[in-house]
Amino acid sequence: MSEKKVLILTSDTGGGHTSAARALEAGLGLCASGASYLVHIAKAMEETGVLTERFGALYNYLLRHRQQYVHYYHWAINRFRPDKWGLIYRAGTHYGQQLVTKFGPNVIVSVHPMMQAFFSRLLSELDLADRIPLVTVVTDPCGNSWKGWADDGVRLYLVAHDEARSELESFGVSPDRIRVCGMPIHPKFEAVARDPEVRGAVLSEFGLDPERFTVLINAGWVGGGNVPELFRSFVAERLPVQAIFVAWRNEALRREAEERAASAGFPIRVVGYTDQMDRLMGSSDVMVSKLGGLTTFEALACKLPILGDAITRPMPQEERTGKMLEKAGAAVMLTRAADLVPAVRRLVADQDAYRALRTSAASLGVPDATKRIIGEIETLFQPGAVPPAVSDSVARDHLLRLA
Repeated sequence: MSEKKVLILTSDTGGGHTSAARALEAGLGLCASGASYLVHIAKAMEETGVLTERFGALYNYLLRHRQQYVHYYHWAINRFRPDKWGLIYRAGTHYGQQLVTKFGPNVIVSVHPMMQAFFSRLLSELDLADRIPLVTVVTDPCGNSWKGWADDGVRLYLVAHDEARSELESFGVSPDRIRVCGMPIHPKFEAVARDPEVRGAVLSEFGLDPERFTVLINAGWVGGGNVPELFRSFVAERLPVQAIFVAWRNEALRREAEERAASAGFPIRVVGYTDQMDRLMGSSDVMVSKLGGLTTFEALACKLPILGDAITRPMPQEERTGKMLEKAGAAVMLTRAADLVPAVRRLVADQDAYRALRTSAASLGVPDATKRIIGEIETLFQPGAVPPAVSDSVARDHLLRLA
């Protein structure tokens, strides 16, 4: 059995890109048809250079502390296109050249909008554009997104929704290079949805009652935005529910949540970083969260309805997702922190309304999306292909041209 090499480009700007990368890695192991894959996931935005790392750090800072300003960040990136700056390319070329030539991928898959222009140019200048296909898996499902997703050097685009396809076409991408496949969800989320034992097992581990209405409150990868405010309003009331709060990478928020949970009028368990989000979703009745693309579709795969954070206007690339969910009846959007408690009370008191919400959430899930994405990627492998090698002289000449 021949081994194929897949290089996946991601970033820790938010959690969705890395979740997509891990989903593709798992999909290549579980869904691939008879091939053996060696996968390397590179956090390319952080590793390319100081400037791109700072762009990512600023984005995460805004997510945690100043979510209302992300619109300006989004506008600035699309207006000034730093992904195309020669300065960034020259600063990161040594890293990119080493990554490609040492790993020797058969295919490069990007799940981040800042990677297309850089690696498209790199492959072209190394004379590898025809030998190593560049694939983009767009993790913003409904458009209104980053212009960096589109680049002439991308061989194939895999998107979640027709709106994303239409937007790429408006950026000049040929329709024959776009496939609508759904969002790359780790197979474990769909497995949890099929396992009736998960809820009892997880809630028992937390000392919670499997028969009680359970609210999952997700503060997001950086642990911030408006969710802490929603949590504070939530714990101030006495409710016939129980809750799990996930603070993720915000240790100060985790400590604050634990202090508030200790005096709450109903059971609350607090979690920091976790790799068990599938099990937490599978054991909950509703999730409170901002509408990150991957998080949203992971919840839908678990048939989990959402109470969406819309206290500040959702980020541009997430705004249409919220409208899609609300129109389908799979989510309730919260425009004030005070909206959360009444929304939870209604769902607990009106079982018909809750069942309708959950049924709608289940209907929006796209089964086997990851399998379809892997199938499209596999079409790019040539029978008997071996990883392309780049001679030291070619790499050296390329670096000299940039000096």
